[in-house]
Amino acid sequence: MDREELRRELGGSFPVANVQALASTYSGDIPLRFVRPELHSEEVLEDGTLQIPTIDMRKLMVDDDEMGKLHLACKEWGFFQLINHGVEEAVVEKMKADVQEFFKLPLEKKNACAKQPNAMDGYGQILVVSEDQKLDWADMLFLQTLPTSERKRRFWPEEPTSFRETLDKYSSELVKLLNCLLKLMAKNLVINPEQFTNMFEDVKQTVSINYYPPCLQTSKVVGLTPHSDFGGLTLLVQVNEVQGLQIKRNGKWIPIRPLPGAFIVNIGDIIEIMSNGEYKSIEHRVVVNPEKERITIATFHSPCAGTIIGPLPELIKENGTAIYKSVSREEYFKFVLSKKYEGKSRIDLMKLKN
Repeated sequence: MDREELRRELGGSFPVANVQALASTYSGDIPLRFVRPELHSEEVLEDGTLQIPTIDMRKLMVDDDEMGKLHLACKEWGFFQLINHGVEEAVVEKMKADVQEFFKLPLEKKNACAKQPNAMDGYGQILVVSEDQKLDWADMLFLQTLPTSERKRRFWPEEPTSFRETLDKYSSELVKLLNCLLKLMAKNLVINPEQFTNMFEDVKQTVSINYYPPCLQTSKVVGLTPHSDFGGLTLLVQVNEVQGLQIKRNGKWIPIRPLPGAFIVNIGDIIEIMSNGEYKSIEHRVVVNPEKERITIATFHSPCAGTIIGPLPELIKENGTAIYKSVSREEYFKFVLSKKYEGKSRIDLMKLKN
């Protein structure tokens, strides 16, 4: 097995230049590996008339109409903003504050958490699988948070000193929210809620803390390559108020305006597969701002080890045909981490050829 195959096998990345440092010093020409004007050729709906649904968690507990809105959001949008979600504001605000402090540190201190070539965890970029791969205009701190046995603490920042404790609390709060959402989705899908939540009982949770530096030549770079998330359910929080997330709908890009205090929730490929295509993962990307940095925290959730990733039997019965293959979680991760991080190409390869 050569070096590139090994990186693919382990989900590792080739080392790349630090974009925050590059953005603070470059004077004109953007390095060619970051130049990607072809990604800006598609239409963007800039007028703001179309937005992802907003779901009120409090109403979900008592209101069938709100449950209907949730079902529609998962089926037709794959994205929604969740308000009144029950996660303590103090926990979220402390997480935001510690993240901002981390990115203010000198590069040598951030590099104490630098990722290693054959691993996902650490500070840098993930899923860079070749030395000529085009790069995103972003840096990220990627950490495995659950199960606790999979934490690689050497990559958890020691500065700010509260970071580790803050992330631990944040991680726990989001698992509670995840379980609530899974039960509600199961109810809408008319499947046993316990069966669904049990698949996530010993959940695999990872956190990607993302820093998108400003770039005056916004038409030449992209903050995050268009893709769908390969996990189950993603919970995103904005650290600052700079927009940049866009989703693809009917061939056009829709900029998302985050609501204060909301989580942006999106369906991942695993839930699309498990729902046999009833719920949809949606292609999305990040564009950069010409003047301001953008910082976000994305928390990804996937089923526990040993789970079969495939359409749930109850949902196959609805139309009589499985749309996707069924594989072990371990096979699934090996498969998706070996493929190019682009569009919905990975889940398309999981489809059965009927």
